[in-house]
Amino acid sequence: MNSWFQRLSEEGKVAVSPSILSADFSCLRDEVLAVEEAGADCLHCDVMDGNFVPNISFGPLVIRALSKITGIPIFSHLMISEPAKYVETFADAGSFAISFHYEAMEKGHDEVIERIHSREVMAGIAINPDTPLGAVEHLLGDLDFLVIMTVFPGFGGQKLIQEVLGKIEEARELRDKRNYRYAIEVDGGIKMDNAHLVREAGGEILVSGTGIFKSDDYRKAISLIRGV
Repeated sequence: MNSWFQRLSEEGKVAVSPSILSADFSCLRDEVLAVEEAGADCLHCDVMDGNFVPNISFGPLVIRALSKITGIPIFSHLMISEPAKYVETFADAGSFAISFHYEAMEKGHDEVIERIHSREVMAGIAINPDTPLGAVEHLLGDLDFLVIMTVFPGFGGQKLIQEVLGKIEEARELRDKRNYRYAIEVDGGIKMDNAHLVREAGGEILVSGTGIFKSDDYRKAISLIRGV
């Protein structure tokens, strides 16, 4: 297990990952440095292709630029069709971790995980709110992190679907039962007033976009989402 994930596990710490999709892109460098200074543990980058999800965001050039700016890990979340085609590109751009959607492929998920690992990058799979944990159960033993979506991907600012909280609990229980290593990342609609629900369910890496970037105080928002 990578030392970053191992430390997260051993310390029982909840990590907060601001999603730059909600940042002010006219001053993205300043926004990234501001959340890093405010205590962010990692940076969440939603890569959208307008195909798998009905929106377009940014590509590897932005990841490469951010990797030169920030000292915290960059998590590239590939919300794209045919993610296998772009693993090396995003790994080489400076991604610390890469996740891709189970729903984006019919088969070959294990091969993509292996390719991510071959670049010494942490590998994760994301599942939509209506995808049962059982769909990826055969892959969990190879993952560094599992991304449980609490909104349907494609747009920021959505409301957290609380019915998905049970899936987070299920993922935690299954991991403990089988002694798997994956961290549980939760993405979608997390804000200061509902983050406690996600933490209590077992979320360990909490992604928040508008909950941080639309707040008046980044440090306060990150602290309250973390629960300290």
